[in-house]
Amino acid sequence: MKPQILASPAPVTDISPPRSGEAEARFFNRDLSWLDFNYRVLHEAKDRRNPLLERVKFLAIFASNMDEFFMKRVGLLKRLIQAKPNEVGLDGLTHRRQLELVRRRLAELADLRRALWEDELRPELAEHHILLEPYGALNEHQRHEAREYFRQSIFPVLTPLAVDPGHPFPFISNLSVSIGVLLKAPGQAEASFARIKVPPLFTRWWRLPGENSASFVPLESLIQGHLELLFPGMEVLETRCFRVTRNAEVEADLDVEDWEDLLEVVQEELRARRFADTVRVQISPGMSEEMRRYLIDGLEVTAEDLQEESEPLGLADLMTLANLNEPALRWTAWKPVGAPALADPQANMFALIRQNDVLVHHPYESFDSSVERFILTAVDDPHVLAIKMTLYRTSRDSPFVPALARAAESGKQIAVLVELKARFDEERNIQWAQALERAGAHVVYGILGLKTHTKTALVVRQEEGQVRSYAHISTGNYNSRTAQVYTDLGLFTCRDDICQDVVDLFAFLTGRSLKNSYRKLLVAPVTMRRRFIELMEREIGHARAGRPAGLIAKMNALEDPEIVEMLYRASAAGVRINLIVRGFCCLRPQVPGLSENIQVLSVVGRFLEHSRIFWFRNDGHEEIYMGSADWMSRNLDHRVEAAVPLESGPLCQRVREILDLLLADNRQAWDLAADGRWTQRHPAPGEPERCAQRQLCELAVQRQHPSPAV
Repeated sequence: MKPQILASPAPVTDISPPRSGEAEARFFNRDLSWLDFNYRVLHEAKDRRNPLLERVKFLAIFASNMDEFFMKRVGLLKRLIQAKPNEVGLDGLTHRRQLELVRRRLAELADLRRALWEDELRPELAEHHILLEPYGALNEHQRHEAREYFRQSIFPVLTPLAVDPGHPFPFISNLSVSIGVLLKAPGQAEASFARIKVPPLFTRWWRLPGENSASFVPLESLIQGHLELLFPGMEVLETRCFRVTRNAEVEADLDVEDWEDLLEVVQEELRARRFADTVRVQISPGMSEEMRRYLIDGLEVTAEDLQEESEPLGLADLMTLANLNEPALRWTAWKPVGAPALADPQANMFALIRQNDVLVHHPYESFDSSVERFILTAVDDPHVLAIKMTLYRTSRDSPFVPALARAAESGKQIAVLVELKARFDEERNIQWAQALERAGAHVVYGILGLKTHTKTALVVRQEEGQVRSYAHISTGNYNSRTAQVYTDLGLFTCRDDICQDVVDLFAFLTGRSLKNSYRKLLVAPVTMRRRFIELMEREIGHARAGRPAGLIAKMNALEDPEIVEMLYRASAAGVRINLIVRGFCCLRPQVPGLSENIQVLSVVGRFLEHSRIFWFRNDGHEEIYMGSADWMSRNLDHRVEAAVPLESGPLCQRVREILDLLLADNRQAWDLAADGRWTQRHPAPGEPERCAQRQLCELAVQRQHPSPAV
């Protein structure tokens, strides 16, 4: 499927190549490398080879990513500066120096974002009659329409809150847009401050009715245009917008003894996060020192925490505009195809799995006709005795939760591990867990001290006098929405050795089993780290003996020091290593004597690369694993993860095809250099463009309609 091209595919001019850390360290800094990933996302918003609304979507994703970075990392860095001021990391940085570099990089990215929106995207949207106008730019007729909408719908729900000796500074919720107003009453010498929350009940962008163009007014601008209705008789001296970001890394009491205690702790953590420290205040340009002082004192922040940005604040909300129904300004819609092995919708899915292991690749292949079909078929199958499943993140309209509840009510044994500590999904997961409990399902909230991140499901079925198990092991969540845009692999199998491992894994998850060995699965924190180290040691042995040796690993992030040092050892021994790392990477590649045999690339495209794949050459007898874990310390030591070997020749060949396409990409791939700079690949003169994600779409279609044999 070829995306709509709106501009010449000439190479894009680079924008401020990033650096990931100090020049001499063996490790790049994690946070600076994370910001480099956000830079690559921002670059997609700048790349004119992408359709206009897709570029707006990337800008919204970038803004959302930056919100997450502030919530997760900035407050933590501040705490580390206080607790361990002299500690030096593997990147050679103290926490204070790291925060200085982070702030510098954040300022650079903010400038790039501002210029991209103001100088490129906003004017280009206007050329296509998509206008984001302030209230003051409307004509008389438009103002009349806006005023009527404001009076009828917005005005009744607004609650201006004054700040004075009798009224303390109001609580400002996370990521909410507010309007600050400086007022003066007749006869008074001093100004007072009031805050108006922009209500999240309404769409952020109000669309003018009856317009040929898609003209929108930011809700905050509409409110600012009618302040005389909110403060009659008062003189408005100044009005500016601000947006608060709060720390998500709150300190909670994790000394809990049972699952009920864990539920209470997570609920308390949610309450604490709501009132957590402010780590950033985005403010409109031109805000006076007087209003800044109100925010600094009221929010208990420093002047450094105030970040002036062009309006509108909170560009993550641009996703609404990015989703406008304008086909000429978007990529051709991709509709996932059915996996060939599951092509017959009338066939019994368990019979299909008994014939051969089935590998599905989302979003190229359909999630609903594979994963949802597997679970929903099990729910309604009278021969199914039990269903076990892990839920880390699922969609609001998840079909799994009501279906599992129905199965429990029908008498099937249902066991669901709901991970309460899945950050930003805790509240939803608590609701799902309680709904399943009410239906009679066995619900476990996770293992104390570990976060359960594995994505596995088990179906136990009575068949012709015997009990047979079927397993699904995936790299991605049981989430039908993210499955449309995340690239993930899932394996369906009824192999006895793998299914027995999954049975043992669920016993570990639900019953505090102390099992420390598995037949086929690599399970963290029990066997996974040790086995990956052994596999790398084996490649080193092959290389030193002159035998074929190599390693390809695809993941979201690479940070674990022991794994990185093993990769350095393997490189020094002559093992050729290709790492496909979407996000941050702490390994420094291409350093003579250290990592000259290691290549690192990142692929950023219309789909989010999310699958984790590990390929070992092994003297020509390749071994391939896929699973839920990145090579990060948290995944290997502090989470329950699972990776499964692929031992079928056709499945291995298919996974290697995926890796080869990604490694050959010259459209969406970026290479990491020894100095920390990322460079986007472009086709050489006369070379065809190779976009791995586009090629995988085309291959998925071809597999649906294979050419007849000649």
